[in-house]
Amino acid sequence: MRRESQLPLFLLLSACAAMAADGSGPMLQVPTNERTLDVAVTMPEGAEADRSKAWQLVELGQPAPAVPAQLVPAIAKDGSAAGDMLRVLASVPPRKGARGVRSFQRAAGKETPPPSKAGFHFRDLDSNRLGLWDGDQPVLVYNHGAITDPKVPANDSRRTRACFIHPVYGLDGEVLTEIFPKDHYHHHGIFWSWPHVGIDGKEYDLWMYGNIQQRFVRWIAREAGPVAAVLAVENGWFVGQKKVMIERHWLRVFKATDGARSIDLESVWIPVDKPIALRGAEGKSYGGLNLRYAPRKEKETVITVPSGRTKEDLPDTPLPWADLSARFAGAPGPSGAAIFVSPAHPDFPPTWLTRHYGILCVGWPGVKGKTFEPGVPIRLDYRVWIHRGDVGPERLKQEYDGYAAAVKAGSGQ
Repeated sequence: MRRESQLPLFLLLSACAAMAADGSGPMLQVPTNERTLDVAVTMPEGAEADRSKAWQLVELGQPAPAVPAQLVPAIAKDGSAAGDMLRVLASVPPRKGARGVRSFQRAAGKETPPPSKAGFHFRDLDSNRLGLWDGDQPVLVYNHGAITDPKVPANDSRRTRACFIHPVYGLDGEVLTEIFPKDHYHHHGIFWSWPHVGIDGKEYDLWMYGNIQQRFVRWIAREAGPVAAVLAVENGWFVGQKKVMIERHWLRVFKATDGARSIDLESVWIPVDKPIALRGAEGKSYGGLNLRYAPRKEKETVITVPSGRTKEDLPDTPLPWADLSARFAGAPGPSGAAIFVSPAHPDFPPTWLTRHYGILCVGWPGVKGKTFEPGVPIRLDYRVWIHRGDVGPERLKQEYDGYAAAVKAGSGQ
């Protein structure tokens, strides 16, 4: 996507988010795009929407095929489903010869067909794991129940984990993530964890899982459609049997296009009845979102940040995004996954820790830490961008710019 298009995208999508409740006017307006744009626009309260009908976006004045669209629940400030409010999801492809602004009008079609195994579908693997497929291609597994690795010593608190994503698959079926690695038993796929948690004058360690743990509470949403799959879950942080923190995650997984797949992560935490202090690791800043990569040759591992490819690990470094690429087992060539930070993220850009042995850690609120009051939501949003090939700094910058502009416009926050 052309970088100079980002400001118009922000302004135009902001305007369309305020469309009339009767659906008049363009539903979506975007500048000419060179690559597919994965967007999510919150519909205004009271807008008419029949979820039993298949939705499409038709480009005004063009004979080109309609763009499939999907209605999904909107997210409330507390991370729950926002009542009757909805979001429209679409992956807008480029159009040859397009110039300037592209405008789309919504159109309801026939009844929405039930989820098909030819598209996105969920399946319970067992009582602790929920898998997502796109056709016969595995995408990811959400581990809501307790997962134990018998190779970890029985007296080690890191032996059992819950509430994380693994495996995450690349576009050729290769596994991109790892759990319970020998060098760091506490690393587990895509996970959210802090080493310093302060409650009522006492210190807890969610990183090592000794005196505080995450546990599944309930499903909020589980939907599979023509554009994306949406999974929303509520967990809790527990000290013994007492829940001290509410944790809600929304995963939005788009169809793969242009050799890449977008997975949007939108998360909310709410301290239950006492203030909670969160702080990152001293001198490193890990504590927050983490992505542990699968085994690969470390010498072939490439970490790219906005300043370019890095040879050294980066501790406590402010970054809007970072990517790790390598040749993973089972893939015909290099592949990887980047983490993009939403421009709406508090203290943007947050500080990171990057490690060539195989982990990217977004640290927030960082080494100085912050205290959060009970009942007040904490919102953190990211995109995990999975790709084929070693895509290079310029493509990564373009993809991040497109994500950032769409988030600013379509979040409804």
